[in-house]
Amino acid sequence: MERKKVGSSKDGRVSFIGHQLGGVTVSNSRDQQVKFARAVQITYYLRNHGPAVQDVIAEKWENEFCKLIHRLSTVSEDLNIQSLTSYSLLRDFQKTGVLAKSEVLVSLVLVLLAATISSSMRDCLRGKPFLGLLGVLTICIANVTAAGIFFISDGKFNSTLIGIPFFAMGHGTKGVFELLAGWRRTRENLPFKERVADAFADVMVCYTMTSSLYIITFGMGASPFTNIESVKIFCQSMCVAILVNYFYVFSFYGSCLVFAGQLEQNRYHSVFCCKIPSVEYLDRQPAWFKTMMSDGHDLSTHHDSIPYQNHFIQHFLREHYTEWITNTYVKPFVVILYLIYASFSFMGCLQISDGSNIVNLLASNSPSVSYALTQQKYFSNYSPVIGFYIYEPIDYWNNTVQEHLKTLGHGFNKISWIDNYFHHLRVVNVSVSTKSDFINILKTSFLRSPEYQHFTDDIIFSKNGDEYDIIASRMYLVARTTEKTREEVVELLERLRPLSLINSIKFIVFNPTFVFMDRYSSSVISPILTSGFSVLTILILTFFLVINPLGNFWLILTVTSVELGVLGLMTLWNVDMDSISILCLIYTLNFAMDHCAPHLYTFVLATEHTRTQCIKISLEEHGAAILQNASCFVIGMLPLLFVPSNLTYTLFKCSLLTAGCTVLHCFVILPVFLTFFPPSKKRHKKKKRAKRKEREREREREEMECIEVRENPDHVTNV
Repeated sequence: MERKKVGSSKDGRVSFIGHQLGGVTVSNSRDQQVKFARAVQITYYLRNHGPAVQDVIAEKWENEFCKLIHRLSTVSEDLNIQSLTSYSLLRDFQKTGVLAKSEVLVSLVLVLLAATISSSMRDCLRGKPFLGLLGVLTICIANVTAAGIFFISDGKFNSTLIGIPFFAMGHGTKGVFELLAGWRRTRENLPFKERVADAFADVMVCYTMTSSLYIITFGMGASPFTNIESVKIFCQSMCVAILVNYFYVFSFYGSCLVFAGQLEQNRYHSVFCCKIPSVEYLDRQPAWFKTMMSDGHDLSTHHDSIPYQNHFIQHFLREHYTEWITNTYVKPFVVILYLIYASFSFMGCLQISDGSNIVNLLASNSPSVSYALTQQKYFSNYSPVIGFYIYEPIDYWNNTVQEHLKTLGHGFNKISWIDNYFHHLRVVNVSVSTKSDFINILKTSFLRSPEYQHFTDDIIFSKNGDEYDIIASRMYLVARTTEKTREEVVELLERLRPLSLINSIKFIVFNPTFVFMDRYSSSVISPILTSGFSVLTILILTFFLVINPLGNFWLILTVTSVELGVLGLMTLWNVDMDSISILCLIYTLNFAMDHCAPHLYTFVLATEHTRTQCIKISLEEHGAAILQNASCFVIGMLPLLFVPSNLTYTLFKCSLLTAGCTVLHCFVILPVFLTFFPPSKKRHKKKKRAKRKEREREREREEMECIEVRENPDHVTNV
């Protein structure tokens, strides 16, 4: 039997206060009176003075109330007071954007340094540190342009949008580093214009496709499939940022690449922009001058070797990593590693929880978080107070209606005027069976009693001639819950909402927390639908863009594996399915596509004899750009750890998992699995063998058709 916590006031009012007491200790006596409570929850309702002045008066009162609570909490160390007002959630939610300003600037500096260092070489002619720097600045300018478009179109900033610069940077720098890698793959003996054309032709087709997929997937996030308004606004802004990024990379950064290429073609220093001295002049200079001004390549063999392979990332991949990952003895361990990865991902996917905990989106040290944690600690045994509003006239005096109301409130602790009214009738020993008697006693006796006067605001009367009608009324319901308060409240909503649509008594149920809980009750479905439609769209588009269908299959399989891996691992890392994690899952789909597509298609379209050789070529061509972009992305996210906000913690966790799972697939899983799964390279062997035989036949034919010219005084004889 549940103990009823009932309080009595001086005016004789008796009401249920169980949901307002926390950490209760009761006496051992028969009546089990409350000895003390560790926490007390007090709720103040502001009276509505009219729509014109209501918000102004309420805001002033709440501000003064918060100042008073702050002063009281600092007076005594034994008294811990937290407050939550209607403006607290908005204020503390926006606080994250203010707290993260300095960290965002630090992130920009770190990304600039990482891009500059990763683009450098010991070769002062072919190193491109300024191109890495200009690439990051290009994305920054594009983000500022996209932000200007957002604010010009009457957009309002919220803390969720803090992830847009990082997400846009992750995609934009991938195009920057791929263009730089495409320039390195061109031959130096080609004319300058042909080198530029080859670099753009090699990169921009794939970058155009991935940019289009970004717009498609985030466009789906802004569609009716998504039931969270903040996610829709984020996806709309992200689409604009990606579109602006694409044009800036294609135009502004492309111009920077052309200018750097001209400097290289004319043998100018990549940092100081001065003419590189001749070898004879350098031989007469000190060692430090040679180190700074030498291109590290002998001019006599300038066109015979590939000096760009001296880049430290490409050198590491070519000389060490590709040989190690394709080793036969390494492959079984990679298979075991993937099985472990898939097991943990599947286990996490089975434990997905909705993000109805509002603490996940607020600054860590904000008053709202302190209040929410205290409420979860002491008041989790009861649901929030649910307002039960009857908005149409009903026959309250009818026994059938009364039984119906009892059925609707079954299982709840009720704070109801109608229950107290019938209790009052039993005390005064009066029975009512007609409308006139019911309303007459209600107005003249019940509502005038001191202990029941507070119910006056719960009943709305309408005068029709000499008679009064009850056109609307309200009561409050409190449900007994267990530790899983949020899940049970969602179940209460799912139970009461359908009844409000089909019941003969027209009512609505409401609590301010329902706005948040109801929004995220179906949040698990949103990323699944968005990701599913995005994968289907990718499959259709890549089917027309790539000749080999196995490339499409491997791409879809890889992206799905990365998406499920991030979803499962973030659940095991205590990340709920809130708006930020949903956005990160949508971004994961595109990030994996951005990095895996060039890698896979290079392997599929390669014409080498064996799969191992094709994997090596693919890693050598795209591995440096993948590592550069992933490292810059993670380094840029690191300062977010120092922002005291749960929103930035979630953003960092999901972004780290996204980059980690993508790099794991590109450098470990795919290089091993592609060596013993289709597509096969036998057809390329047959083609090469046929071409070799054809060349041999042509040489034999040329030898047989050799022409010998002999000089003769009279004529020329052909033999």
